Amino acid sequence: MKTRNTIVVVILLVGITLWVQGSGPPAWAKHRLGRGADIQVDAQTVREIEGAFNQAEEAINTMNLERLMELYSKNYRFGRLTKDDCRITWKNFFAQYHRISTSHSFSRIVVQPGKHPTAEVMCTGSLWATSNESNLRVNLASWLGNFHYLIYEQGKWRILGQGLSAPKTSQLGGAPPPLF
Repeated sequence: MKTRNTIVVVILLVGITLWVQGSGPPAWAKHRLGRGADIQVDAQTVREIEGAFNQAEEAINTMNLERLMELYSKNYRFGRLTKDDCRITWKNFFAQYHRISTSHSFSRIVVQPGKHPTAEVMCTGSLWATSNESNLRVNLASWLGNFHYLIYEQGKWRILGQGLSAPKTSQLGGAPPPLF
């Protein structure tokens, strides 16, 4: 019995060591509503919006650029950046990093009805990845009370832009990662 316990402990320690060094399985996003979140929309719409973020995370995790870009509105803008600019940014990002993960805590969701409803999602979170060059985990972006703007187009919630409280620079260049 003592030998079995020793083996289990050794396996756990090796697994934790490999994970910390970037050799473990990729981390998946956790999108959740923060305690006391101000939700001004029905539960189905909340699930659909969370689903859009989960689809983005899956595309990021598998480095599927085409699938990721499908989640952007054709009218996406972040400052002067367009959807095409984001494609270039993500392509470069996927070439430099692996084991990409995000975390999101939504504190407010408000939807404006209309022909193409829009959503304003207040979010606190972070974007992490493992550098291909150093194999070290790095925090590429963190945000507090940032706004994600979405629009309902072609039967799906799509990313339209982000709030002005977003940082102006990141390790990716002149703008923060375009999704977050």
